[in-house]
Amino acid sequence: MKKIAIYGFGRIGRQLLRIGLDRNLVIPSVVADVKDHQTLAALFAVDTNYGMWNGTVAINDNGFILNGNEITYIDSSAGTPHWGELGVDLVIDCSGRATKREGAQAHLDQGAKYVLVSAPSKSLADCDAVLLKGINLENFNPQQHRIVSTGSCTTNALAPPIKIIRENFGIEYGFFSTVHSYTNSQSLTDQPMKDRRDSWAAAENIIPSSSGAAKALQFIWSDLNITGKAYRVPTRTGSIAELNLVTTKSCTTEEINDAFRKATTTASLKGVMDVLEEQWASARIVADPHSSIIDLPLTAKIGNMISVAAWYDNEWGFSNRLAEVAQYMISQL
Repeated sequence: MKKIAIYGFGRIGRQLLRIGLDRNLVIPSVVADVKDHQTLAALFAVDTNYGMWNGTVAINDNGFILNGNEITYIDSSAGTPHWGELGVDLVIDCSGRATKREGAQAHLDQGAKYVLVSAPSKSLADCDAVLLKGINLENFNPQQHRIVSTGSCTTNALAPPIKIIRENFGIEYGFFSTVHSYTNSQSLTDQPMKDRRDSWAAAENIIPSSSGAAKALQFIWSDLNITGKAYRVPTRTGSIAELNLVTTKSCTTEEINDAFRKATTTASLKGVMDVLEEQWASARIVADPHSSIIDLPLTAKIGNMISVAAWYDNEWGFSNRLAEVAQYMISQL
């Protein structure tokens, strides 16, 4: 049986494990982090965004016991664990520090056979493939793809509507803006940060930020001519991306929405993309497992420019896709 490890047990690592256990997708043999596993177990059991986990949580000297599954814990503050000695086949890196090849390569150097990066790689040279569920996951080649990136939450939110619009109406060029919940890269109070805009309190400001989604999308579609930016806002989770595109073919708002409705029933995008027919706010999509939820009443157009809005729970939706990609990779080995 193939063995999986989670490296980094923060926001995404913990949600990945909840989903993996609940859906029987990912049951790791090892979790590695730099913090003590007693505190990590408590954070796993009770989550501010998603409440109490419905399973059983216990610890022992070796690690966690979750729903009866014994999972070894390794303190990785001294360095990357020796995955070969642990028999690990796939490391899911949720540390946020494997976006460059040397960060991901460290796992291979320590004996892991494959690395799945839960973030957009800086460039195509920093990974072997960018693979997204519902978009191009079937392109996974175990002989060629040792380091796989699954992009970001925003990448996964934008990819489905881009795919549908490309296939049905064509895309000349476009721009997106994502209104994104604050994250741990920001500051709780005003203090100097590496990115100057992040120096102001995350829960009290709208903070412009960059987005790596455009580059990651161009790794999938090299001819895609879009760019974008992000605004971090004081919500705990739940984000929305507005995608403005100039299409090649003329289309109506209803034709656009009908294409989205139809796409949600296809085998590739079922469970990945959904639509909302009524008017909602961000609370509606918290803990929604889809990675792209099209708000149909917000679809608009003028001339050949269309505007589409996609909601996404930036933690839960993305973690569902991450678990599915990991499960698929393991199934192909």
